Amino acid sequence: MHRASSVSTDTSTLPAVFMRGGTSRGLVIHATDLPADAQTRDAMLLRAMGSPDSFGRQLNGMGSGSSSTSKVCVVAPSQRKDADVDYTFLQVRIDVARVESRGNCGNMVAAVAAFAVDEGWVSTEGERARVRIYNTNTGRLIHARVPLRNGAREVAGDCVIPGVSGTGAAIALDFLEPGGAITGALLPTGKCLDNAEDGTPMSCVDAGNACVFVRDVAVGLRGDAHPDAIAADRPLMARLLALRAEAAVRMGIAADRTQAEAERMIPYLVVVSPPTTATTLEGSTLHADAMDGSVRVIASGQPHRAVPLTVALCTAVAAALPDTVVADGMRPQQAGQLRLGMPSGVLTVHADVRHDAVRGRRVVSGGFERTARWLMRGLVNAG
Repeated sequence: MHRASSVSTDTSTLPAVFMRGGTSRGLVIHATDLPADAQTRDAMLLRAMGSPDSFGRQLNGMGSGSSSTSKVCVVAPSQRKDADVDYTFLQVRIDVARVESRGNCGNMVAAVAAFAVDEGWVSTEGERARVRIYNTNTGRLIHARVPLRNGAREVAGDCVIPGVSGTGAAIALDFLEPGGAITGALLPTGKCLDNAEDGTPMSCVDAGNACVFVRDVAVGLRGDAHPDAIAADRPLMARLLALRAEAAVRMGIAADRTQAEAERMIPYLVVVSPPTTATTLEGSTLHADAMDGSVRVIASGQPHRAVPLTVALCTAVAAALPDTVVADGMRPQQAGQLRLGMPSGVLTVHADVRHDAVRGRRVVSGGFERTARWLMRGLVNAG
């Protein structure tokens, strides 16, 4: 066990494990170590992460100024028969005092799975531990297979995650029945293709997370664009954020534009391009023939430096649906797998999409491999 509750009774501190999961990073905290009152809880998490910060750097907390590194996972042993762990994801905003909980973070699922093994919540017999995770945000199950060595979690391995230095043991993640995770419908507007008020073609899809997809040519954004260049282009960012807000209302996620602009987590906006040769953030060349398409993602109002895992899942699902922006802009999937080019490299994602005679289009599952690493265990200052 790695809990630090007994270390201090100071109510301004929280026992936590600081972990990386995939290309994200955040605090993993036992549900019993947080106040039951959501307002009190959120106030503590904002202080712990260093938000709000008008400088955008979160220097006074554990965050580091990006949506990928300002996250909290609240976990507990599950009382469900079909799960081992209950996992609630919280996105801590950087610029304002807001903690958002309407979506899921797929990258941090790897951290939750690793944490559950470390805490002894699952059997560690054999070569792999199976961790059944219930995400309370979406009401969906994720099954993780965590490699073991001598009855403990294996950390060393040769799995490479684009955007993360070094290698680690591969944790296999399978998202079960991810369709309609946020809105209750795979196609929240009822169509594969809509037109925005300004005429921009867009596809609103909900699988693992809610996303709105637009083509690069429709918004004037190249598939090789650097995230910093996107952020610096204020007219472009204003248009992308406006399209995201409009989609949030159309998908039923927000009641109006005002709410959509205040709650920036979902839907994610994804700009889709055909395979495009580009330079990665580390300076290497990513060739067009290594991918089936390229994406640039707007997450919590910022250009993402990789791609959120649930967004990659949603993209692969959208690619399998006829007439979507994604299907139109990318190469067809091979054996259910899609290779997504992004600023940090290429992510391969699997999506099993079938046509059910009764239920229509159905997403059976989506899968990836991630790595995870705990960085620090102890008490975080939340006062």
